[in-house]
Amino acid sequence: MIEAETLAVLMFIALALCIFSGLPVAFVMAGVAWIFGTIAIAMDHLSWINFFAIVPRIFGSAAETMVLSAVPLFIFMGCMMEKSGIAKDLLTACQYLLRRVPGGLSLAVVMMGTVLAATTGIVGASVVMMSVLCLPMMLKNRYDPSFATGTVAASGTLGILIPPSIMLLVLAEMLSISAGILFMSAMLPGLLLATLYMFYVIAVAKFKPHLAPPSEDICTQETLFSALQKLIPTVMLVALVLGSILAGWVTPTEASAVGAFGALILGYFSIVLKKTTGNEQKNSKKARNIEYMSVLSTAVKNTALTNAMLFAIIICATAFSYIFRLLGGDDVVQDLIHSSGLTAWQTLGVVMLMTFILGFFLEWIEISLILLPVFGPIVAGLDFGDHIQSYNILYWFAILMAVNLQSSFLTPPFGTALFYLKASAPKSITLTQIYKGIIPFVLLQLSGLAIVALFPALATWLPNVMK
Repeated sequence: MIEAETLAVLMFIALALCIFSGLPVAFVMAGVAWIFGTIAIAMDHLSWINFFAIVPRIFGSAAETMVLSAVPLFIFMGCMMEKSGIAKDLLTACQYLLRRVPGGLSLAVVMMGTVLAATTGIVGASVVMMSVLCLPMMLKNRYDPSFATGTVAASGTLGILIPPSIMLLVLAEMLSISAGILFMSAMLPGLLLATLYMFYVIAVAKFKPHLAPPSEDICTQETLFSALQKLIPTVMLVALVLGSILAGWVTPTEASAVGAFGALILGYFSIVLKKTTGNEQKNSKKARNIEYMSVLSTAVKNTALTNAMLFAIIICATAFSYIFRLLGGDDVVQDLIHSSGLTAWQTLGVVMLMTFILGFFLEWIEISLILLPVFGPIVAGLDFGDHIQSYNILYWFAILMAVNLQSSFLTPPFGTALFYLKASAPKSITLTQIYKGIIPFVLLQLSGLAIVALFPALATWLPNVMK
């Protein structure tokens, strides 16, 4: 008879193989859990009571968790910002303010990605929006296609790290740590990564101007006042959402409601109350109200679809991890780590390497839901000496995972940001150019990962200050 631990190992192997079948990942996880759970019952390793305990476990880990109720609200906030044209105004304002800086257009793209990251938290929406708005303009100004696509793709993925981030909410729930503290922990690492991007694009514009030539005829109708008019409302919304969380006034769930309401108001002002004169105002007000309702309807629909996909994966991954743990899978991994004689740093390195390699083939949520239940408790028990206090290890580990997982959006062959970009970019852009363009940014992400690993205060300083 096959031992329970052997079944757990086979279960993990089956998942790894079935992931590449082309079936939805959620269904693969649920199917593997059901098949191996049934086999375990037939072999008397589990009882039917154990098996059906999956249902209350799913309810307790997903449906009943208050912090995850912030996810649909943050998604809605991002969809409204995208569909209402606020992002386009933001790019125009950043372009004008940076028009005299070398590589000002590419720098504006990074700044726009940073601000959008603090409002959307949805990589797909950010990448598509920025590729539609920014790529044609960059190509028109003779930017190198690889450099332009790399800048857009990398800037669009900042939304998964800079709070409020859906990824951080999921990581906090899976590691049983505070989402509010994790948001504070992610602020400096997120800004560090954005800063690395900015230095890179400025350096390219300075030393290789043929890749990012000076922009021509940009923002000729823009003024400082109009640029600030477009920039300040979005910055105020970001400050309101993040500031209220960092100050401890509200929880992330409450802040998500504030953000969603703020996005509704900004969208209304952007579409319905935009400045018009005379007969144009009379004739267009009804049309603009209809346009706003259409934008609202689209945002709600996109929110529902994204939210359904996300929670389907969470629910099915919960079933997988539950059966895997009942069969002793986590004990197998822990025994393997302990028997290998690896030090704390070597163990962390193995986890980071596994995360990076899996990022070539899987999305962040599948990687998180596969690795964190197994390695989270192991890392929590590691001793890093004076490098970091034991009570901060899980927050530091979560940030390292978040920075590492960001690369999964850019690494071929299955980097989702690359396909979002290709689908929405001009037809002249090839996948080869996109792959070439993202290489420097992946290296910058790995550099950011190394910096946060070597200087954990980047992840722990702000939460300690805000206590």
